[in-house]
Amino acid sequence: MKSKILTPSNIILAVMLFGLIGYYFYKIPKFADGETVPTFSAKLIDGASFNLADLNGKYVLIDFWGSWCGPCRRESPDVVALYNTFSNQTFSEASGFDIVSIAIETNEKRWKNAIRHDNLNWKNHIVQLDRFNGPIATLYGVNEIPTKYLLDTNGKVLMVNPSFDKLHAFLKSKM
Repeated sequence: MKSKILTPSNIILAVMLFGLIGYYFYKIPKFADGETVPTFSAKLIDGASFNLADLNGKYVLIDFWGSWCGPCRRESPDVVALYNTFSNQTFSEASGFDIVSIAIETNEKRWKNAIRHDNLNWKNHIVQLDRFNGPIATLYGVNEIPTKYLLDTNGKVLMVNPSFDKLHAFLKSKM
């Protein structure tokens, strides 16, 4: 008697299902709400030294993006609007708001041109020229961009990949 469970179409379906589940877990951000992210040091676009721990006391949006990434570039106006709205505000539980952009790149010139073209007017711009194999992308388990983490004043994750509406509502509620 031939098994009706192990038909070629059921095997293909099972392989596709396991593939989708694996893909989901591969793409899921490494850190979840409430977890403390590791600190890191890097060089900024202007050559200055940067350490994430220096931003303790502020709300911080870590934004992994790329100049070659269409969805990232389409978000640029929203990221700029968020920064322009909240970077000079007073918060009840934080000393301010800042953005740290970490570019997943292979071409430094294209990265700098994207920053200028998209008016990304904050100072904390870091580039990882070996794309997803860069030390910060590896530390944070970033396998897909855009990826965003909103951190509290102690470096704990408040939100992972929040919508801009959620970011605006949260920050506004803390003013």
